[in-house]
Amino acid sequence: MNGSNIILNVNGIEVIYNHVILVLKGVSLQVPERGIVALLGGNGAGKTTTLRAISNLLKGERGEVTKGAIELRGERIENLSPADLVNRGVVQVMEGRHCFAHLTIEENLMTGSYTRSDKGEIAANLEKVYNYFPRLKTRRTSQAAYTSGGEQQMCAIGRALMSNPNMVLLDEPSMGLAPQIVEEVFNIVKDLNEKEKVTFLIAEQNTNMALKYADYGYIMESGRVVMDGAAADLRTNEDVKEFYLGVGGGERKSFKDVKSYKRRKRWLA
Repeated sequence: MNGSNIILNVNGIEVIYNHVILVLKGVSLQVPERGIVALLGGNGAGKTTTLRAISNLLKGERGEVTKGAIELRGERIENLSPADLVNRGVVQVMEGRHCFAHLTIEENLMTGSYTRSDKGEIAANLEKVYNYFPRLKTRRTSQAAYTSGGEQQMCAIGRALMSNPNMVLLDEPSMGLAPQIVEEVFNIVKDLNEKEKVTFLIAEQNTNMALKYADYGYIMESGRVVMDGAAADLRTNEDVKEFYLGVGGGERKSFKDVKSYKRRKRWLA
């Protein structure tokens, strides 16, 4: 990956919960500006923890980065607050959407502009969100609790966009959604990337869908990155096809069972 346009650099981070549970074991990754990077792996691989380490949301779960460095445009950000990161253009859409059930769709969207004071631009942003998510405009006065899972996911992404971010950390956007809605959400992500120049780091179990839209991918297992490469290359890799795309026979359950597979082991560097 070309280092000249890297917006986010995660270098060998370790994360410990409750002072004893080692969850991330030397994770390294890079996200280029205006790119879409997929963070892949099964449940418990460490994807969500990686995103929370970047957005500094670990403290609420008694987690902390104990080794390594996280840099945004060359600046160390491990000790910044989540609000500071939003002000620097980084926002996370959390797994499970977390819309405010008692608020309307529009009220939910407006909470995303809490850190801003430019009312004219906020109004313009709202209309832009409605252009990308027309069904949200139709449901703008409906309470979030009475909207579908797909509409709530769109609302969560739209709420993040209201802060006018440069980079969005998107956690499990396909979870619990019908395939048609998942495709619609990813198409909108692609449009936002191409038209609005928003950078995305997407943690996703739906490997096939993520690699279809991403430029680059990292595969995680047990708190480590075990493979990475261009999305097109990962989609055609025989081991990735067998373990994550549901193609191929065999009884192997993990990359660590592939004797011919040479991991980079950057966590030991």
